[in-house]
Amino acid sequence: MARLGVVSEQKEDARVSATPETVGKIIALGYEVVIEKGAGEKSSFPDSQYEAAGASIVDAKTAWSSAIVMKVNPPTDAEIRKLSKGTILISLLSPSLRPDLLEALSRRGVTAIALDAVPRISRAQSMDVLSSMSNLAGYRAVIEAAHEFGRLFTGQVTAAGKVPPAKVLVAGAGVAGLAAIGAASSLGAIVRATDPRPEVADQVKSIGGQYLAVDVAEQMQSSDGYAKATSEAYDKRAAEIYSEQAEDVDIIITTALIPGRPAPRLITAEDVARMKPGSVIVDMAAVQGGNVAGSVAGEKVVTKNGVTILGYSDLPARLPQQASQLFGTNMVNLLKLLTPNKDGNLTLDFEDVVQRAVTVVQEGAITWPPPPIQVSAAPASAAPAEAPSEPAPKKTMSRTARTLLISVGLLVLLAVCTFAPAPLPQHFLVLMLSIVVGFYVIGKVHHALHTPLMSVTNAISGIVVVGAIAQLNTPNLVVQILAAIGVLLASINIFGGFAVTRRMLAMFTKGDR
Repeated sequence: MARLGVVSEQKEDARVSATPETVGKIIALGYEVVIEKGAGEKSSFPDSQYEAAGASIVDAKTAWSSAIVMKVNPPTDAEIRKLSKGTILISLLSPSLRPDLLEALSRRGVTAIALDAVPRISRAQSMDVLSSMSNLAGYRAVIEAAHEFGRLFTGQVTAAGKVPPAKVLVAGAGVAGLAAIGAASSLGAIVRATDPRPEVADQVKSIGGQYLAVDVAEQMQSSDGYAKATSEAYDKRAAEIYSEQAEDVDIIITTALIPGRPAPRLITAEDVARMKPGSVIVDMAAVQGGNVAGSVAGEKVVTKNGVTILGYSDLPARLPQQASQLFGTNMVNLLKLLTPNKDGNLTLDFEDVVQRAVTVVQEGAITWPPPPIQVSAAPASAAPAEAPSEPAPKKTMSRTARTLLISVGLLVLLAVCTFAPAPLPQHFLVLMLSIVVGFYVIGKVHHALHTPLMSVTNAISGIVVVGAIAQLNTPNLVVQILAAIGVLLASINIFGGFAVTRRMLAMFTKGDR
């Protein structure tokens, strides 16, 4: 049984890498869990809750001397010196941007697992800390923008006058961008979004945004789930769109990041100068150089023309309790993978692409970068053209068989009408005509307008309507009343079915706001 230590964060980060809820799950994997005293207080997790979950509260030295050390942020130089040879460190490490950190960990002889190196494949989604934190950051970016904006997001018509809705531009429709689009849209703003990946257009529209396509010849594809560097043609057209939008929108939120590279510059100083006084920009990439000219990492800047630029780098940490819970859950899912026997012994299997990707230093040897992983469903290169093959002949009933079947049906109908006692022939003839008319009426409706189940129910209802209408002129009053009720109920079913279908289709086809 290995001892796993949860240590406090530096730099005023209120998050913690494990919560009382996740501690219980880690203990269930066979680990002995110790928590540095006060590690969860800033996230509203007092030491008493950890003790109730089965963890021990210890001092910093004891926590850092554990066989496995868990934390949120990359360790500082002082914290690295606290690590013993052979220790396993699990935290965010930014391996692409911090080769010096990997060198320092290598010299210390530790094994380092980078939570921000989890590949974006389906089975690794539950361990993807970057997505969890980006989701919170996108939401918080909208809250910070709303606080600085000083106006309503939603439009209103009041006795005092009409209030127009705020206009928001989100640059980048990844996890953070989609969270920002959803939050701003739910607050009533008109939201527009750009992204070099055309496959995100439907996602943007589904949560209330308008996708601004950058029409160039190239098609951007992502092979690892992250955005790629764009071409010169794309950048030129995108710059024109940003300039156009800067004059019109009230709020801009930028989220564009490329792993291992400085953030691309999207909003120029000229774009900022075009914005109206009181406008707000949230640069979520400020910590990596910024998407916006004039943004400063971790600070709020107000330009000469009254535009507020927020370069906050701690947006997830501003929701510390929720962020810690999500972070801790991701950590538990990773530990489940690394502890297959649930015996408290962490083992690394480099045959597993997830474990290989997250292990950036192994016992002092730097193992970053890992072999590339293809995770996208991007279309494969076109195969050599082949001669078109003849389509398989469609199996249909022969003319002779069809004629024979129709003849048998007519003979049966004639026999029933000739020999059956009245009023059976009349009712049978009405039934046959109803089936034919109902089939052709419903069969001519395009399949996109109703589901297969609704097609059947509407067809049956159509038969009932035609048959009931035919009985309305019967001299018997009881039959007339029953026929009228049948027409009413069947009509309600038909028109109600189409109304429900129309509402279902409207859920997936949201027009421009």
